[in-house]
Amino acid sequence: MDPFFTGLGQNVYDRWKQENFNLSAFPRIAEEALLENPPSDTVDLGSLIQEFLLNDEQPFQTSSGFGQPELIVYDNPKFYIQILFWLDGTTDIHQHEFSGAFHVMEGSSIHSHFEFENIRSVTAHFRLGELKLKDATLLETGSTVQIISGRSCIHSLFHLETPSVTVVIRTHSDPGTGPQFTYLPPYVAVDPVHHDALTMRRKQLLDVMEQTGDSDYAELVAEMVGELDFERGFFILQNCIGNLRNLGAWEDVWEVFSLKHGSLAEPVAHTLLEIIRRDGIAAMRGNIEDVEHRFFLALLLNVERREDILEMVSRKSDGDSLETIMRWAEELMQLTESGTWILDAGFPEELGIAEEEQPVLFLTALNHFIRGGKAVAELKRLSARDLALLKETFARSSWSSLLLPLQGKTPPSKGSSKVKKTAGSKNPK
Repeated sequence: MDPFFTGLGQNVYDRWKQENFNLSAFPRIAEEALLENPPSDTVDLGSLIQEFLLNDEQPFQTSSGFGQPELIVYDNPKFYIQILFWLDGTTDIHQHEFSGAFHVMEGSSIHSHFEFENIRSVTAHFRLGELKLKDATLLETGSTVQIISGRSCIHSLFHLETPSVTVVIRTHSDPGTGPQFTYLPPYVAVDPVHHDALTMRRKQLLDVMEQTGDSDYAELVAEMVGELDFERGFFILQNCIGNLRNLGAWEDVWEVFSLKHGSLAEPVAHTLLEIIRRDGIAAMRGNIEDVEHRFFLALLLNVERREDILEMVSRKSDGDSLETIMRWAEELMQLTESGTWILDAGFPEELGIAEEEQPVLFLTALNHFIRGGKAVAELKRLSARDLALLKETFARSSWSSLLLPLQGKTPPSKGSSKVKKTAGSKNPK
């Protein structure tokens, strides 16, 4: 057992005991203990790993799948201390059934806080509402944050370095604060612990049909969502939307769901399209190691407003924020068999531009759309329709929040038309 964490745990226990184990006091006590003796200043990670691997005298380890991995370094009947390693993990937007505090021992993260308003409970495990971003901050090594159980602390973490390591002092469970909802922006909350075994098996069977190219796939999905209740129908659509879009059958299946559930279904389309966008960014994150690039992906995933993104870029790097973003765009550009890509924006094939000319034109267009001003020479040779198509391509991608609006026009929504499959993206399951 590591003596540092044994001492840290005993310190927390003694302080909490003095306050009669008042649950509302625990986050403050945990935070104060971490601030007074921060693990990032004291613990040698390499020595801790060796000690854990070679010494059998360790606290009881859970079977939790949270962390990559999770190590329990102190255990008490009232609380415990865990170390969470993150290699490529990005946490879902979630709330907790426990309280305490966490400390960034190594690495850094974008930490986003949300609130969920205008709640409508469809079932005990499924809610509709409006998820709104309150703030997003950069947590550097040594940062410490309280964890409050329940809906008052809805948050997510996008880890920048590999690995990122977090120390968490937490209660086992706080009565009356469940379920521990996961939030699917912008409108859905689900209980991830609640499992419908039949729906799970049906999704797996649909995956088999997808992999084998079964011609009855779209028709069967449409028939299912026409018969199922709202909650199970949503999970089937979440599982199948990627393949249905590739098959050109999404609109038809969505119409079946929409007609069955009426106004209740309206928020679902936006949420499903956002799942695809977020899954695409998460998939790209797994292939990107550069810390600056991962930081930028974190901003695109978690920060909604252009001005907030630019402000956070200015904190992280020297020079003009837009110049920095354009440098990252050039570094992130990929030339693949399916065309030219800047993150999840693919160069429109309809323009008929030669492959060797696409990279410069695509970057020039992006620069124009996020900076404004008069079009440069490379863009003046395009028709107004072609320029609008390029703008629409970026508006349907993760670049949308950075674009300046067209004068007299509203940029098209992300789901306004069919798009080709994102390079490196995966279908949500």
